[in-house]
Amino acid sequence: MRNPTSSSSFSFATAAAQQQKRQPTAPVPLSEFGREMQAGLARRPRRISPKYFYDAAGSQLFDRICELPEYYPTRTELRILGECAGEIAGQIGPGAEIVEFGAGSLTKVRLLLDALESPRRYLPIDISGEHLEAAAERLKADYPQLVVQPIAADYTMPLVLPAPLGAGKRVGFFPGSTIGNFEPDEALAFLQLAARMLRGGGLLIGVDLVKDPDRLHAAYNDAQGVTAAFNLNLLRRANAELDTDFDIDGFAHAAFYNAPKQRIEMHLVSRRDQAVSLNGERFGFVEGETIHTEYSHKFTVEGLRALAVKAGFRPLAVWTDPERLFSVHWLAA
Repeated sequence: MRNPTSSSSFSFATAAAQQQKRQPTAPVPLSEFGREMQAGLARRPRRISPKYFYDAAGSQLFDRICELPEYYPTRTELRILGECAGEIAGQIGPGAEIVEFGAGSLTKVRLLLDALESPRRYLPIDISGEHLEAAAERLKADYPQLVVQPIAADYTMPLVLPAPLGAGKRVGFFPGSTIGNFEPDEALAFLQLAARMLRGGGLLIGVDLVKDPDRLHAAYNDAQGVTAAFNLNLLRRANAELDTDFDIDGFAHAAFYNAPKQRIEMHLVSRRDQAVSLNGERFGFVEGETIHTEYSHKFTVEGLRALAVKAGFRPLAVWTDPERLFSVHWLAA
């Protein structure tokens, strides 16, 4: 695996060296990303949603994270899906329509599609439209009998999906333990939204489990620095899209396990006193101040099932690996 800091595509040092000091510009209408970044910088503690990691470059970096030796969730979930695909397909039934939330590179759904009996349609939803379209075209070529309709959208917001094609179940697919990125109240709200959207069908969801803190620390602080590049790419994206002047080298990646709250916390830490411009405002940072970029909550099997019941699902089957690192749940809607 190549070191991301040595690639011209992700040379943060070069970008920082080219960044010039400038006066705040006059306010202009901002994108959703811009509005949330401005609000996040104005609050204390500072925070920005992890959904903004996933521009084209961020999506590519995350795909690389999934291949890292330290990052167990992807390979463990893939193993569960591969070994238990027949049982999962039996729960879902024939003629299903699959709705994948946060579809990304569409790798895991292939195991599901190969096992299902005559799936009718696949609706991948992802906020990174460019990355999604490219992945959907590859999937269409490999599954010519399957109707594939990518939807570039924020899946955490209410969505109007196309009318069902047939009588099979509408099944949600939410792998990767992305549910852990939400605050507890946000996770409940998403599951309630999904339960309404999937009524009569169900949700297949991958969930990372509570485990040894050392293993968790290694997974989010890989030796090659890819996770650090992924985190810092958020600032690069802001510079490119919002005309901010973040000094990329002026911030460091930090990730740690908060045991009492059973979650990884990821931050960008200011290495020194500095200021950043956005839309006519200057936001000062003192050395050591952070921008919180992601939570990754870990669950027990029983805790996830209790949350699902509260959201309106009926928990049925659950599959785990032998080490109980990860779990995949079938929740009837």
